[in-house]
Amino acid sequence: MGSIPPAGTIHSKSAVYPPPNQPLVPEETAKVRNWIADADSIAVLTGAGISAESGVPTFRGGGGLWRNFRPEDLATPQAFARDPQVVWEWYDWRRGLVAKARPNRGHQTLAELEKRTTKFTLITQNVDGLHDLAGSKNILKLHGDIWQIRCTRCEKSWQDRSVPLEKVPPQCDCGALARPDIVWFGEPLPAGVWSRARQSVQSAQLLFVIGTSGLVYPAANLVPLALERRAKVVEINPETTPFSENVDCALSGPAGEILPRLLSV
Repeated sequence: MGSIPPAGTIHSKSAVYPPPNQPLVPEETAKVRNWIADADSIAVLTGAGISAESGVPTFRGGGGLWRNFRPEDLATPQAFARDPQVVWEWYDWRRGLVAKARPNRGHQTLAELEKRTTKFTLITQNVDGLHDLAGSKNILKLHGDIWQIRCTRCEKSWQDRSVPLEKVPPQCDCGALARPDIVWFGEPLPAGVWSRARQSVQSAQLLFVIGTSGLVYPAANLVPLALERRAKVVEINPETTPFSENVDCALSGPAGEILPRLLSV
């Protein structure tokens, strides 16, 4: 893969606009604005990048270590079965970090775009709840929600934004142990949520792909699905991804800077 272009550049199929170190090309910005104006149905797929702009850690790599544990060692059914106390202590710590974050202009612009669009679906791989705080309504959370807790026996799910949690690990009213309502490594996506995500992309005239690496499956399958359905696909990401050369327009830069310029908010 070629070198990563500077923030503010645009890839449009085989071309790169504008030349390096130049601002967004007005003609290209106008093109995406026209796609937005003409679309009755818009879907959006967001990943960790948009939350990183709000300071939410990715919890991956060396910087994501906690007490010498990697996320892959803790976010699994096996880890929870082995030591639910340690897993919950890690999530309680994570919740404390996420609670300090606030929606950025990218989150806020997507909430405004929803108000302006007849049919709008926001599909997110993020669990931090920042889209909710920004005012988005029709959200499909592929990987769950860090603020939701689910009973391991009766499957009751409830929201708890307490930081720190009153009791670790928490229990359900039925007396059973509760777990984070998160999709852990090795678990399938919620069938109903995934089905609705696919349906929304299949019916969308325009798909935004924002802050996602394109490497996490099955979520990444939504992009080729949109391309097959001949929807316009716009990528917003500071880095190139496996989709950058195939989408209709790839805007290189932070979502918090680019999205407001597309909607003039």
